[in-house]
Amino acid sequence: MTLHTPKITGASGRPVIRQLDEAAINRIAAGEVVERPASAVKELVENALDAGAARITVDIADGGKTLIRVTDDGCGMTAEDLPLALSRHATSKIDGSDLLDIRSFGFRGEALPSLGAVGRLTIISRAGGGAAQIACEGSRMSPVKPAALTRGTVVELRDLFFATPARLKFLRSDRAELQAVTEVIRRLAMAEPQTGFTLRDVSGGEARSLFRADPASGDLFDALHSRLTSVLGRDFTDNALKIDAERDGLRLQGYAALPTYSRGSSAQQYLFVNGRPVLDRMLYGALRAAYFDVLSRDRHPAAVLNLIADPQRVDVNVHPAKAEVRFREPDAARSLIITALKSALTGAGHRASSTVGAAALQAFRPVYQMDRPSQQSLSRAFAFQSPGFAEAPQAPIFAPSEEKTQSHDEHPLGAARAQLHENWIVAQTATGIVIVDQHAAHERLVYERLKRQLAETGIRAQALLIPEIVDLSPTDAARLLDAAPALAEVGLTLEPFGGSAIAIRETPAVLGEVNGEALLRDILDELADQGDSQLVRAKIDAILSRMACHGSVRSGRQLRPEEMNALLREMEATPLSGQCNHGRPTYVELSLHDIERLFGRR
Repeated sequence: MTLHTPKITGASGRPVIRQLDEAAINRIAAGEVVERPASAVKELVENALDAGAARITVDIADGGKTLIRVTDDGCGMTAEDLPLALSRHATSKIDGSDLLDIRSFGFRGEALPSLGAVGRLTIISRAGGGAAQIACEGSRMSPVKPAALTRGTVVELRDLFFATPARLKFLRSDRAELQAVTEVIRRLAMAEPQTGFTLRDVSGGEARSLFRADPASGDLFDALHSRLTSVLGRDFTDNALKIDAERDGLRLQGYAALPTYSRGSSAQQYLFVNGRPVLDRMLYGALRAAYFDVLSRDRHPAAVLNLIADPQRVDVNVHPAKAEVRFREPDAARSLIITALKSALTGAGHRASSTVGAAALQAFRPVYQMDRPSQQSLSRAFAFQSPGFAEAPQAPIFAPSEEKTQSHDEHPLGAARAQLHENWIVAQTATGIVIVDQHAAHERLVYERLKRQLAETGIRAQALLIPEIVDLSPTDAARLLDAAPALAEVGLTLEPFGGSAIAIRETPAVLGEVNGEALLRDILDELADQGDSQLVRAKIDAILSRMACHGSVRSGRQLRPEEMNALLREMEATPLSGQCNHGRPTYVELSLHDIERLFGRR
C-alpha cells in the first residue's frame, strides 16, 4: 500500500517501529476474536461449557450491541482467579506444553481481555467460598470486590465496541445481529445435547424467550435425537438416518436426512469436530460428495454430524475464531464421511421422506357438504322414485382374489390396485395407500442396475490416438497430478508433459468425445472449492442416468397388474429407489389415518 500515514513516519521521512501499548494490543486482538455480538456470545458460552455448566442462560439487548449477559452454573472462579482471567494468554484450559492436545473449546486466554478492551465487562463468580466481582472497561481493570451469587458465573458485557466506535458502523441491524446470536446458540445446543440453553431478548426491559432447550437425558443418540427434534423440528428427526461409523481411529456420529428431505440451501448442514462447531470446506465437500448420486446440483442434504478424533490428529489452532480445523490425515476423514453416509443411504432401501406424504395431503382441497343425507334417506328416495330399486346403482369394482391380496399387502409398498392416467400406480398397503410414479421409479431401478454392471466390469478407458496437451499454471498442474490416481480410477489418465503442461492419455469410453481442456479446468474448480473432484464420476453417472431414462417405462404406457406388482417388489429390493435420479420422490405414502382426516372422519 502507498497511502500516506503521517502517524508512523519519523523525522527522517521513513516509518519508525514502535512498541504498542497494552490497550492497543487488546483492541487488535479483539478485532480478531470479536467480529460482532454473535462472536462475543460464542466465546462466553464456550467458556461456560468448559466450566462444566449444566444450564446456560444468555440475555441480550438490541441485538447484543448494548447488553450480553451469560449466566451459568459451572465450577466458577475464586477472587484470586478473576484478575488473571482478564489477563491476556492466561487460561485454565492448557498448561502450554502441547498445543496439539486441545480438549476444550477455549485455550488461548484471549476472549475475556479482548471483550474488556472493546466493551464494559463485569464478571461475578463463585467457587466454593464467597462470590467476587471484577470489572474492566477499555482495558482498565477495577479492584476485586465481594458480590452476591449462589453458584457459577455471570459475565455481563455492555456497550460493545464503545472503545472502538468505528466498529459499530460495520454492524448490521439489531434483527440481523439477533439472528446471528440465535444461530450460534443453536449450533452449540446441538453440540452439547445434555446441557440446557436459554436465549432471551431483554430489550426494553421485558424478557422475551427466543430459544429454549432443556437438558436431554439418555445415551448419546437418545439425547441428540431429542435435542435435534427441539432445534430442527420433528420433520428432520423423522426423516434422518442414524450414523455411527468408525475407521482408522476416526469415528463419525450423528444423523443424516434422506435425499427426499433435501433443502434448497445448505442451511441445515451442521458439522462438528470433537464437539466443536466448524465451517470446514473439506468436510462440507465430503458431505456433498456422499449425496451427489442422489441429489441434483441445486439441492442440498441436511445433516448433523460429529467427527471424533484423537486431539493429536486435529489442529484447531489454525483460525482466529477456531471455525476451521486441519487434519493430519484429511483423506481418512473425508473417506469416512463419504463411506458412512453412502452405507446409511443404501441401507435405507426404498424409504422416502414422510414430508412428501404431508405435502401431498396439503395439496388436497376437500369440499364438505354440511347437510349430507343419510343412507336410509337415500334408499327411501330411490324406492319412492323407482319402486323395486331400493339402492342406487354402483360402479363396478375390481376385487382381486383374496390370496393375491394377502400376499402383496404384506409387502411395504403393498399390492397394485389401479393405474391412473397411464403414469401413476395406486397400491394398497396394510396401513394406507401408496402412489408411485412409474417412470421415475423404473428409471431409478434401471440406473441402479447399470451402476452395478459398471462396478462389476470397471470403467473402460479409451486411449487417445494423439494425447491432448493442456498448459496450466504450475499450481494447477501440481493440484491435478496430486488427484491423478483418483481420476485414473474413473478412466481419466493424466501425465506430466514437461513444465506445467498436462497430457491427457485416456478418457472414460462412456463419455465419447471429450473437450479435455474444459474438463480439466472444471475439475480444477472443484478441487479448489471442495478439495476433491467428483466431476468425471458425475459425468459418467449423468450418461448412465440418460441411458436409464431412455430404457425405462415411459409415461403413458398401460401396465398389467402383474407388471405393476413386479415393479413394486423390485423397488423394495433396490437401495435408493425411494427417489429418482434427481432426488425427487418416486412414491408418496398416505396413511389411513390421514385419509380419514381428509374426509372429516377424525
